[in-house]
Amino acid sequence: MKAFYSTKQATHFPEHFLVNGVFQPNPEHPDRLARLAEGASAAGLDVAEPRNHGMGPIAKVHTPEYLAFLKGAYKRWSYIDGASPAVVPDIRPVARDGKYPASVVAQAGYHMSDASSPITGDTWDSICWSAWSAVEAAEAVLAGDQMAYALCRPPGHHAAADIAGGFCYFNNSGIAATHLQSRFPRVAILDVDLHHGNGTQQIFYRRSDVLTVSIHADPERFYPFFWGHANERGEGEGLGYNLNIPLPRQTGDVDYLKALKVALDRVEAFAPDALVVALGIDASIDDPFGGLAVTPDGFRSIGAAIADRAKCPTVIVQEGGYLSETLGLNLTRFLDGMRGA
Repeated sequence: MKAFYSTKQATHFPEHFLVNGVFQPNPEHPDRLARLAEGASAAGLDVAEPRNHGMGPIAKVHTPEYLAFLKGAYKRWSYIDGASPAVVPDIRPVARDGKYPASVVAQAGYHMSDASSPITGDTWDSICWSAWSAVEAAEAVLAGDQMAYALCRPPGHHAAADIAGGFCYFNNSGIAATHLQSRFPRVAILDVDLHHGNGTQQIFYRRSDVLTVSIHADPERFYPFFWGHANERGEGEGLGYNLNIPLPRQTGDVDYLKALKVALDRVEAFAPDALVVALGIDASIDDPFGGLAVTPDGFRSIGAAIADRAKCPTVIVQEGGYLSETLGLNLTRFLDGMRGA
């Protein structure tokens, strides 16, 4: 299996983010990239640099307004006397169906769902290379590889078509799925991150050609709060093409694997031509967010179960997973399970 990432993905680093009304150190730290790269290498993957794929694959998922905002926001923000060192929204519209605002302050509120995705001078370059890593992995699968891994940092599954949030700017899993559709019309996205992939759900919620399935900590009292509930099944043409499986806090290996069986049953029923696994290592018992309690052996079992049931070309896209002693090990175990099943 091949792995793809660029060291340019490490330059983005807003040092703080707003949580519970207080600016705190940002857990989406560049060191994640090195730890995960070590984990991929320890699993025996051949690690390579992605190519610059331009804006085409990204623009198939994200709106032109949003792309223009992300590219230019930091420079425009820096013209404001006394502004913070990173773009952070301080006003948000109750509804987004009116006139598009001209002010960068208002556009920040329009395009950013929370204050956990600040934009710095290095953000644009890093998020492009993160997305291109996903495209490169999809290209490897399109060329005939059965599996490929995209080490995407920053992550992406909280990003909707025109909204950033939850450390995410471009929806890398959605970009990979859309890129795969050039050859594989029906794609399933299986999200095993600690948090619900609300951006992915929003992008594909009214479509029947992409199945979205997410296993995550119950959002009743956990981020992203407003999405990820079991009654969200899709709308219009997409009704029945979205499945959410919220889990109680501190769910461990045994019950997680039971939920995974339900998820894989739905994936099999969809009969996809290709699969995207949105991989969050933050379900780990050692992760600082502390939502679920999956062990390293549990990650191996998750990878093995997916590989055993999903008999189609697969792109693994890195989502969450924050700094802990077992971050790289958990990725190694998951990849071992995917390769050895």
